[in-house]
Amino acid sequence: MTFAELAVPPDLVAALAKQAITEPTAIQIAALPVLLAGQDAYLNAETGTGKTLAYLLPIFCRLDVTLAATQAVIVAPTHELAIQIQRQCCDLAQHAGWPVRALLLIGGTSTERQIDKLKKHPHIVVGSPGRIRELIDLRKLKAQAVRTVVIDEADRLLAAEGLPAIQAILAATPRGRQLIFASATDAQSCAATLATLAPGLVTLRTGAAPVNENIEHLYLVCEERDKPTMLRKLLHALLPERAMVFVHRAETAREVAAKLAHHKILAADLHASLEKRDRKRAMDDFRRAAVRVLIASDVAARGLDIKGVTHVFNLDVPTQSLAYLHRVGRTARAGAQGVAVTLMTAAELPRVRRYEKELGIVMHPVGLREGRLIAAHAHPGAGTHGGGAPGRRPRGPAPIAQPARPATKRA
Repeated sequence: MTFAELAVPPDLVAALAKQAITEPTAIQIAALPVLLAGQDAYLNAETGTGKTLAYLLPIFCRLDVTLAATQAVIVAPTHELAIQIQRQCCDLAQHAGWPVRALLLIGGTSTERQIDKLKKHPHIVVGSPGRIRELIDLRKLKAQAVRTVVIDEADRLLAAEGLPAIQAILAATPRGRQLIFASATDAQSCAATLATLAPGLVTLRTGAAPVNENIEHLYLVCEERDKPTMLRKLLHALLPERAMVFVHRAETAREVAAKLAHHKILAADLHASLEKRDRKRAMDDFRRAAVRVLIASDVAARGLDIKGVTHVFNLDVPTQSLAYLHRVGRTARAGAQGVAVTLMTAAELPRVRRYEKELGIVMHPVGLREGRLIAAHAHPGAGTHGGGAPGRRPRGPAPIAQPARPATKRA
């Protein structure tokens, strides 16, 4: 199946080819016919499987670029995800040669400046629910011509705390507009809300996403207080080209980044407590490899698709197997190999067996000896498997540690 066979216009097919996107993914094959027909839909697929493009292509097809009015509203739960979506809109328009204007509306920036930009009548607005609702309430964002509303990460935005803003946004749009919900989580948690908002909703799934076979799953047992130190030693032992470290709390992200910096390891922290400009700087630095370690909370990193992540470290153990799947899915993209290392206390060991059973994976115990990663014996309460081959030291990449003084020769 090709994009052309899915009724995507030639200009957009060419635009995708310029971005090295030549074959549609499973969710795109399932979604495009439904969305191009104008039906309401819930897109359920893992992060990185092309959900954003699955709804952007139909939006572009339904746009009337001669109409100076906002025709699509895309709502995202985090600034980073909104920025990523708006950037993808602009890239698609530029490569297609279409005069589509996409405006970013998020907090942390001047409301007055955004109001000025709205006077230019963007075809698409992408933003956070709070800022979009605010501008609608101020009558600065005109929603009368909106044909499509997308709620990305719908399971989160339709939760109790986020629902009022979504309801207000939808109330300002025409009754006949198309509603698209997207999430890596199935619709069960928000089924009642979906039934109210979109009674004729079509649910599109690509099946339960299997764990990527190119990911090697490791775990290391240590005391809670020793986790930052063990993380630092793991970074030196594995020399990841690009690593994401997951924690539960913003405070932990800040503390760990500071401790790594003290040991000359360049790291950026990403969490909801940061100012918008600092979050953008952290993402930009990580994307261009100015820093090779990104310490992120689940909330801040949700929905982000970052290329080239070679290692994932769980400094705080995820509470559910689905959360583990989402985290480790940041690595081993596009056929590459990846390593996921979970640091856990002895009390957290029963989760190893649960993850193995629920996800169908094997997690290998590892340790550190003289700065090298070694296989370890399975601990009581963990899986019954043997050691296996632990994460290998990759060839070629420069160390992530910043030398204390300039090196004159690389070993």
